[in-house]
Amino acid sequence: MARIQGYLIDLDGTVYRGEQLIPGASQAISLLRARRRRFVFLSNKPLQSRMDYAAKLTSLGIPTEKSEVVNSSQVLALHLSREAPGAKVFAIGEPPLLAELKEAGLILTDKPEEIEYVIAAFDRTFDYRKLNIAFQALKRGARFYATNPDRTCPVENGEIPDAAAVIAALEATTGRKVEKIFGKPSRYMIETALEVLALPPEKCAMVGDRLETDIRMAKENGLTAILVLTGVTRPEDVRSSPFQPDYIIPSLAELPALDEKIGGER
Repeated sequence: MARIQGYLIDLDGTVYRGEQLIPGASQAISLLRARRRRFVFLSNKPLQSRMDYAAKLTSLGIPTEKSEVVNSSQVLALHLSREAPGAKVFAIGEPPLLAELKEAGLILTDKPEEIEYVIAAFDRTFDYRKLNIAFQALKRGARFYATNPDRTCPVENGEIPDAAAVIAALEATTGRKVEKIFGKPSRYMIETALEVLALPPEKCAMVGDRLETDIRMAKENGLTAILVLTGVTRPEDVRSSPFQPDYIIPSLAELPALDEKIGGER
């Protein structure tokens, strides 16, 4: 196994839950930075901009630059702007996603006859109007993309429905299947993150709380897979999963000790 020099770190359920920092997380990241490890923080959640994520991490005691954050909104907008510059898009999503799409030069519209791409995302304002616009556009032949596949999002007191609920509603009503998903575990997300780290996959480890996204993405792309138990996954879930982590630690606080075993030169 190549020695680990870079870490891809999930956010919700790994670094924090809602507004609560996981105990020991800031100290762990600080210690690993002192060992000259490289970091990129990943989120499937399109509810905040990369600047917002960097500011939140910094306020929680983990100084972070915008360039160290990759989220599904960024990855989708980047890909779509290259695939279809200036495309007309309808996104079921919140303002940070819409802003990312506009910044990438895409045109937002809610007229079904104009829409070329429908994007399903985590949207706490999802309503019948949005459902019907997307439905009509998809029935007219619009492409069907999504930011992320997560069923739920961890919060302080449990979980709330995520983008999978929106995807399922559109699939059930239109008979269409989502064509591309850009968040974890997609190759689009991992390619963007590795580009930020400027490291090959064998020198990187993915740290996250979800077997079907974080651990799957690591295993399918040649990264070391590290599961934390501070999010949605329980120890008993691991036994029945097709995606087996290389290491399991109770929380991010224990990552420096594991790094002593798997890390590269300091």
